[in-house]
Amino acid sequence: MGYFILKLLNYICCMAEDLTITRSTDKEERYQSLIPQIEALIFGERDLVANLANISAALKEQFKWFWVGFYLVKDNELVLGPFQGPVACTRIAKGRGVCGAAWEQAKTLIVADVEAFPGHIACSSLSRSEIVLPMIQNGEVVGVLDVDSEELNWFDQTDAKYLEQIVKLLQF
Repeated sequence: MGYFILKLLNYICCMAEDLTITRSTDKEERYQSLIPQIEALIFGERDLVANLANISAALKEQFKWFWVGFYLVKDNELVLGPFQGPVACTRIAKGRGVCGAAWEQAKTLIVADVEAFPGHIACSSLSRSEIVLPMIQNGEVVGVLDVDSEELNWFDQTDAKYLEQIVKLLQF
């Protein structure tokens, strides 16, 4: 029995090495395969930065998006947290850009064409569409999950549904 528990703990602790990437063209199947793996990956880990880093990596590996990462509210601004992708803007004011707007409105924002979004912050000219999800604790936005694609109109309600589930897995 002890051997089984040690093997299980090793599997959970080393999940990143064993991440199973689903190459289905069905977006919903890909999320449904990934979410239990993310749950196992962050299970028992209390460090928020470690969990944000692993979630960013898992999402980037599964979906090959241009940029995936987190911004955390610190001293009344969003500050860059763990991410996967090219360098990014370090600080974002409340209400500014898609991330600041999602923070201010405390709701998920899907932007089909970032160039058409008033006040868009161009951290990279390669980003074409974006989805930003607020992370809410005790009724307050404590950060956002930001995902960018190089393709126009890439994100939809399926992404919103499953990414919101992933954000809810986080413990603050």
